[in-house]
Amino acid sequence: MSSIEDSEDGRDLRKPFLHTGSWYRMNNKQPINFLGSSQAIRDASISVFACVAIVALGPIQFGFTSGYTSPTQSAIISDLGLSVSEFSLFGSLSNVGAMVGAISSGQIAEYIGRKGSLMIASIPNIIGWLIISFAKDSSFLYMGRLLEGFGVGVISYTVPVYIAEIAPQNLRGGLGSVNQLSVTIGIMLAYLLGIFVPWRILAILGILPCAILIPGLFFIPESPRWLAKMGMTDEFETSLQVLRGFDTDIAEEVTEIKTAVASSSRRTTIRFAELKQRRYWLPLMIGIGLLVLQQLSGINGVLFYASTIFEDAGIKSSDVATFGVGAVQVLATSLTLWLADKSGRRLLLIISSAGMAVSLFVVAIAFYVKVYVSESSSLYGILSYLSVAGVVAMVITFSLGMGAMPWIIMSEILPINIKGLAGSFATLANWFFSWLVTLTANILLDWSSGGTFTIYAVVCAFTVVFVSIWVPETKGKTLEEIQRSFR
Repeated sequence: MSSIEDSEDGRDLRKPFLHTGSWYRMNNKQPINFLGSSQAIRDASISVFACVAIVALGPIQFGFTSGYTSPTQSAIISDLGLSVSEFSLFGSLSNVGAMVGAISSGQIAEYIGRKGSLMIASIPNIIGWLIISFAKDSSFLYMGRLLEGFGVGVISYTVPVYIAEIAPQNLRGGLGSVNQLSVTIGIMLAYLLGIFVPWRILAILGILPCAILIPGLFFIPESPRWLAKMGMTDEFETSLQVLRGFDTDIAEEVTEIKTAVASSSRRTTIRFAELKQRRYWLPLMIGIGLLVLQQLSGINGVLFYASTIFEDAGIKSSDVATFGVGAVQVLATSLTLWLADKSGRRLLLIISSAGMAVSLFVVAIAFYVKVYVSESSSLYGILSYLSVAGVVAMVITFSLGMGAMPWIIMSEILPINIKGLAGSFATLANWFFSWLVTLTANILLDWSSGGTFTIYAVVCAFTVVFVSIWVPETKGKTLEEIQRSFR
């Protein structure tokens, strides 16, 4: 058993919230559960699931921010007298703020921990939603959106890293997929609530995920791998014991983590020239490549402006159709939780990107043909529903792999001694291309809907090739084993 359970005179091992949580203590091997069930806390999966459920509020905020623009576009443009280009700028500014957040996310998470990073990310999100809800002109909208984006940028890096670092290897894929599932739940909630409430009230509701997340962080342990890296040995072992269960022998895992940290800590910084080593450039290239290709698939352009796309396709109840897309995305992502540790990451990526390519080509063909068909003809109606079916299929196939897997793989393959800097850079690249796609989606759709979806389809086809050649399978391996495989 771990030395934690052998603590002298049964001393109280309660720790500050920024380290290992504040709700638990261990006296004479008997945990005291604030919910009153000691058996539940001894179950390793219960403990990890509780931690993941709390940090998943961050990605829900992420998704709500992404989905907010779709149901509110017409109302905001009408109420504040904005042009389409001004609203497009508003939609894209969350990505600009996220780029700033991404630059700092790795360093913040390294210096003050994963929990402290999420705490910092929550505050600008709350302030940003309040500014939007009381906005009188575009300048307030832009300011609020930038603040939201900063928080989302930090969240998008920190949550998958935290989950990867606390999860047992046999559950890491499924638990890592919770990040993307939460994003899709946030998007769906924005679509659904946007049908019934005004845009200002919808912004107020956007505060709730982070408002709940902040107190929730006081009740979960810090990442044991971060604590080990920071030299907090007692806190590291306590955190790991809580996560694995008080009756679980963690000695082997403790030794493996200590060995990996000791190896990477011999040199805490690396020279730029050393990035030429395979152990650094290959995982960095794979992580950045997957996150960039995820965005160039056009998914954010589809989700941000789903209502507009459906209107162009001739669907009258576009808001209801948009909500349907959000609901389908949640269901498809839920399936990924099970598949990630069964089928593996690499296979899901190939199936997902291939399915997206086919779906997007179907949508492109439907829009191309509609140009030559009368709106009164039955064929026009068939093509409209075909384009909607293609968009839905694209969202489903995206959710099966390209939604969650790039973030999971990024958090798994980056070496611990460059994870902060490299993770920030990879997240920055993701948000830059997300901003580019979001900013240009409306413009490209006005230029040619068929041409836009063709571009996205070609990117997805290229992704199949990229994954087939470069991406390794990480299923069933510890983080330390994965990183050793690149040497």
